[in-house]
Amino acid sequence: MLYRALCSILFSLDPEVSHDLSLKSLSVLAKLGPMNPLQTHKVGRPTKVMGMSFPNRVGLAAGLDKNGEYIDGLSSLGFGFLEIGTVTPKAQPGNPKPRLFRIPEAQAIINRMGFNNNGVDALIQNVSNSRYSGILGINIGKNKDTPVEDALSDYLTCLRKVYSYASYVTINISSPNTPGLRSLQNSDHLNQLLKGLAAERLILSTEQQRHVPLVLKIAPDLKASEIEFISDAIISNDFDGIIATNTTSSRIGVDTYRYGNESGGMSGRPVFQQSTEAVKLISRYTNQTVPIIACGGILDLEGAQQKLDVGASLVQVYSGFIYRGPELVSQLIKGLI
Repeated sequence: MLYRALCSILFSLDPEVSHDLSLKSLSVLAKLGPMNPLQTHKVGRPTKVMGMSFPNRVGLAAGLDKNGEYIDGLSSLGFGFLEIGTVTPKAQPGNPKPRLFRIPEAQAIINRMGFNNNGVDALIQNVSNSRYSGILGINIGKNKDTPVEDALSDYLTCLRKVYSYASYVTINISSPNTPGLRSLQNSDHLNQLLKGLAAERLILSTEQQRHVPLVLKIAPDLKASEIEFISDAIISNDFDGIIATNTTSSRIGVDTYRYGNESGGMSGRPVFQQSTEAVKLISRYTNQTVPIIACGGILDLEGAQQKLDVGASLVQVYSGFIYRGPELVSQLIKGLI
């Protein structure tokens, strides 16, 4: 109820201003401890995925807290896990503003943020300063000015730095807002990238006596044959999971609305069917041997349950959380089977 009351005010502001204000407010409320009106104690149904015990199946997708600045505030909402980032080796400002657009008629968001973040060292410091002890995914990417052929170097830099702090590490090769990034999903680059990361993980796990799962995040705009190739690559390179999916370049369902033809990646309800189909295909091509984290268009319990029914083990929310707030998290935790 509190979020609904605030929504009209927040949605009257510039989306980025609203975004920052909301997260800062969550941090302030988190300091109230048991007096925090948004704090939830719903545990949900625990589940074991990738060797980790999740208190519930509901996670926050990467992109909301890029620098890990608001971990404690977000964790108070009851999420079973949080994913922060995308973070790159060096800080970068991202694309010029405006770069974030709401389309409430379609419950969609278009962004062309461009991996704006303060760099991996700043993120690590924020993680170290947080009080959160739950499951934390750290999403890593490459800097905009790093050539695609040198992308592995950036991912390795981030992997080495976040390994000690992450419960799992997500390799983001699917944002449409970094030039050339999605080409890493094709056969020319993918096996080289995954092989290099898996080899480095082996070294790190031996040194630290700790296995940190590696997860690949893919785009929804892939053909079935491309998803089959990626699924095979995931298995052959001993990756632990896959996130399906990132934002879409499609404008089906929003092209007649204001901001509907802005460039960038679209999330929210219009991407639901695409991302759900990707989950279904991955489950089929991996013979249900690779855990899938479903992300894309989840705005209610029915949508989240459908993701699980076609093969996902966990779900993540982003746009649904923007539109419906903490109430959505509570409903999913309580209702998912």
